Amino acid sequence: MSFDPDLKQKIAKEAATLLYLGIEKEYKQAKVKAAKTFRSRILPSNREIAIELDMISEEREGVGRKKNLVKMRIIALEIMKTLRVFNPLLIGSVWRGTIHHSSDIDILVYHDRPMEILTILKKQGFQILKTKRVTVTKKGKPKKSYHIYLKNLNKQIIEITIRNLDQQSKMKKCEIFGDKITGLKVKDLEKILKETPTEKFIPI
Repeated sequence: MSFDPDLKQKIAKEAATLLYLGIEKEYKQAKVKAAKTFRSRILPSNREIAIELDMISEEREGVGRKKNLVKMRIIALEIMKTLRVFNPLLIGSVWRGTIHHSSDIDILVYHDRPMEILTILKKQGFQILKTKRVTVTKKGKPKKSYHIYLKNLNKQIIEITIRNLDQQSKMKKCEIFGDKITGLKVKDLEKILKETPTEKFIPI
């Protein structure tokens, strides 16, 4: 078999396609499966796959993608205003500006009493789909979080992740792009929606 200098990009594109079509949910599984398709051991980085996924989404969804991004950011702002006292942060693909047809809205909150946030959302009339507690172990240390899933009238899924306050000061590194997860606060999101509503936040 002759060497193909573009093989890594082809594998990244195949992995991105698997993610876009929902055949795979996680980057790791997608890249391994894509590499097997090409009978290669070359594994692209998550960032390389994310860039390909962004291009595929743009090609397939066109102008509607940008319109949907603005709508999702407006929805996020409405919820974040409800939780403004807790300094909510918009993260994920809606923050990045890299959404696709199956993206949801991800909001991060630091608070030691997640039930308090759940009660506020219920009182404001938000439809609660489900809640769950999650524990993950990183570097030998367990980290707990509480997740609230909402659905609005447009059937848009919103996931609110609540972590303890003692985790707030720790820098969160993005597992996809490798940069710091800064996200957007309420005032930042308001400004962007007024000035550059479809702006992307991807490290160069």
